[in-house]
Amino acid sequence: MVKIKNPRDLESLRVKIQRERKKIHSTIIMCGGTGCQASQSLAVIDAVKNQIARQGLQKNVHVRATGCHGFCEQGPIMVIEPENLFYCHVSAKDAQEIVSKTLLKGEIIERLLYVDPVTGKKIRTEAEIPFYKNQDRQLLACSKLVDPKSIDDYIAIGGYEALAQTLMGITPEEVIEEVRASGLRGRGGGGFPTGRKWFECWEAPGDEKYVICNADEGDPGAYMDRCLLEANPHLVIEGMMIGAWAVGARQGYIYVRHEYPLAVRHARYAIHQMREYGLLGDNILGSSFSFDIEVARGGGAFVCGESTALMASIEGKVGEPRPKDIHTVKEGLWDKPTVLNNVETWANVPSIMLKGSKWFASKGTKGSKGTKIFALTGQVRNTGLVEVAMGTTLNEIVFTIGGGSKTGKAVKAAQTGGPSGGCLPVSKFDLPVDFDALTKAGSMMGSGGMVVMDEGTCMVDVAKYFLTFLQDESCGKCVPCRLGVDRMLEIVTDITEGNGRPEHVGLLEELAETVREGSLCALGKTAPNPVLSTLHYFFDEYVAHIEKKRCPAGVCKSLISYTIDPEKCEGCGICIRACPHNAVKGEKKKTHIINLLECRKCGICIAECKFDAIMAG
Repeated sequence: MVKIKNPRDLESLRVKIQRERKKIHSTIIMCGGTGCQASQSLAVIDAVKNQIARQGLQKNVHVRATGCHGFCEQGPIMVIEPENLFYCHVSAKDAQEIVSKTLLKGEIIERLLYVDPVTGKKIRTEAEIPFYKNQDRQLLACSKLVDPKSIDDYIAIGGYEALAQTLMGITPEEVIEEVRASGLRGRGGGGFPTGRKWFECWEAPGDEKYVICNADEGDPGAYMDRCLLEANPHLVIEGMMIGAWAVGARQGYIYVRHEYPLAVRHARYAIHQMREYGLLGDNILGSSFSFDIEVARGGGAFVCGESTALMASIEGKVGEPRPKDIHTVKEGLWDKPTVLNNVETWANVPSIMLKGSKWFASKGTKGSKGTKIFALTGQVRNTGLVEVAMGTTLNEIVFTIGGGSKTGKAVKAAQTGGPSGGCLPVSKFDLPVDFDALTKAGSMMGSGGMVVMDEGTCMVDVAKYFLTFLQDESCGKCVPCRLGVDRMLEIVTDITEGNGRPEHVGLLEELAETVREGSLCALGKTAPNPVLSTLHYFFDEYVAHIEKKRCPAGVCKSLISYTIDPEKCEGCGICIRACPHNAVKGEKKKTHIINLLECRKCGICIAECKFDAIMAG
């Protein structure tokens, strides 16, 4: 592999790669992200390559295995360029037909087209699908353009050009000012101004400094950082290198949670390729800048997403937070000045340097610039990764992009910001999604998790779920979090089990305030959000649980009983056969009954009944 010694070498290589790519007539882009791999996308890739080889099309057709395309529930996903043809739920057995009909004859395979769940129409191109059409995909659009294991793919689309321009003619102070002017705020949850953080590290005394990429994404249902790092590790690394030049760092770390093995492999392979090309090490691109980078694996602790706990983990210590009286930009990793940003923040840096701060700041709201990636999950038709301009409303995300409820029940709420976020009712869906608006409404941006809930969701139970998660993940170092979260969970659990008392509401609010004010790190300070937001927006559900001993959503087992509607029951016997506890009795063609003493309220009978005759209430 040829060493890239200066920007001219980089540009020459880019031109050479692009010239070779022009000989390709068609490109089959196959999602190889974690989600699609679980649906056997790698087998599809192998099958397509075999069929192409059989037809002797290797010189004219290129198969590119990429990272996540975002529309995860439709996987395995295939896009054929230049037609932008979109096939979904592709299997290995489709490979022969795809090559013989679509590639050779230009025929469309109708059964592989996407069907819009709202209109029922088949859609041929990716650009026409509402899920994609209504997004503003700046970072995610790059995912299908590169094979994450090919540095040449990244260079071909302009990769490392921002780094070259920076090293050849932009001072560290000018880089910091450009990032500051862009309005970029940390995408990891805190929303701290990135340029300000870099400036404070740059002016901190000392020659030894560090930059860290936080890829320890622990929120349930969130996978934005994982997919970015899996799909385009070079974009993240280039952003880190520009940041390292700006603050004066010579060493960087990518801290990846243990449960992300594909992201680890792709990041390490990218670093290996960069070293072979000479883009890591001493005097990069012939400049005075020397830099190297390592991948550190986390141990699966949610609290290690907190900056000081993460740094302690890299140092080989127990991942616990420390007081913030001294900021990590002055005394961070090994007590040296350190800049830590998350994956999405670093990934935004190259485009800011290439296109300018004004371009980036033209998107978003006054206090929140650029785009943001969300993991849209829950009771919504179109789940997956969604990238929109800051300030896009929840209505737009949930109903226009997400397609609304997938269950037929009305959408009730959306939980934003992960386990420490808040639950917002559908009446608040006209809210612009940005850092300040969500915080004011009692929720938070967080890293970008967004869970949609319908009328079958009990909001008290939701609060219990997230408190249970936070209790498990609390490091226990400080008393307010260790004991306060436990006590809040005890009270909410009592309420869901029918043991709630009116005074519990005031006690919950008092406890929440104490935990928020007294906790050492952001995990404890934001832990009360699920309780406070559900109390504020869904107070009537707490009242029903406490005073009426009833769960309106029919979720809390201690407060519900199952009954069969005699007018709807057809006596088919399906529920009798399905019940694992033999609690359903009755003769064929006659109305069945449920023995409440034997019923364990597992819900299997409700799921199996074809006539909606079984009710929980």
